[in-house]
Amino acid sequence: MDATVTVTAVDDVGPDTYAIRFETPDGFAAEPGQFVKLGTEIDGEAVARFYTLSSPTTEGTFEVTAGIDPEEGGDFSAFLADLDVGVEMTLSGPYGDDHYDGEPRVVVLAGGPGVGPAVAIAERALSDGGEAAVVYRDDEPAHGDRLDALRADGATVRLLGESDDLTDAVGETVTGADGETVFVYGFADFVDDAAAAIEAAGGDADAAKVENFG
Repeated sequence: MDATVTVTAVDDVGPDTYAIRFETPDGFAAEPGQFVKLGTEIDGEAVARFYTLSSPTTEGTFEVTAGIDPEEGGDFSAFLADLDVGVEMTLSGPYGDDHYDGEPRVVVLAGGPGVGPAVAIAERALSDGGEAAVVYRDDEPAHGDRLDALRADGATVRLLGESDDLTDAVGETVTGADGETVFVYGFADFVDDAAAAIEAAGGDADAAKVENFG
C-alpha cells in the first residue's frame, strides 16, 4: 500500500542509530522481518530508502531502525538525523517474503543493521509462546536494552565483534529442532559468513530466510 505516515517517536538506540516509530495508517499490516520504503522531499526532489521493520507488530504504531552515517550518508541521512515527532513521510509496502510466520523456534543471525529485524522477530516469537535465539555481530551494538530484555525473557543472545567467526555461536544456537527456522539479516559479506556457519552446524543454508542488504 501507499500512504502518508507520521513520526511519533525517535529514540537513540546505539552509536548513530535511531529507532523511528510511526503511527500505523489504516489498512497497513506487516510481519517482523518485512520491509517498507520511506520517503520525503529534499530540495524539491523525492528521496526514498528501504528499512526493515524492527517492531514485533504494527498494532497502533510500527518501528524501523536506521543507522545514520553523518559523514557519508548524504541528504537523506541528514534528514533522518534531524527528524522530529510530527514529521510526515511517504510509505510504500510492506515488501519481502522472508519474515516471521509463526515458527515455534527462531534463530536470527544479524550483522550490523540486521539487529532491527532480529529483535523484532525474537520478541514476537517469545510473545507467541515460542523460542528464540539471536546471534548478532557488530563492534558497536545497538538495541542493547531490548537484547537484555530478550535474555531476561528466556532467549539465547550471543554478541560477537565484527571480525569474530560465526561458526561456534551458530553451532550452539542452531539445534535442528522440529519447526526451527533460521533467519539471516545483514550485508552481503555477513550473509556469506552466515551461510557457511549454518552449513558447518549441520543446517541447510538454502532453507534459511535471508534478507541481503547489499
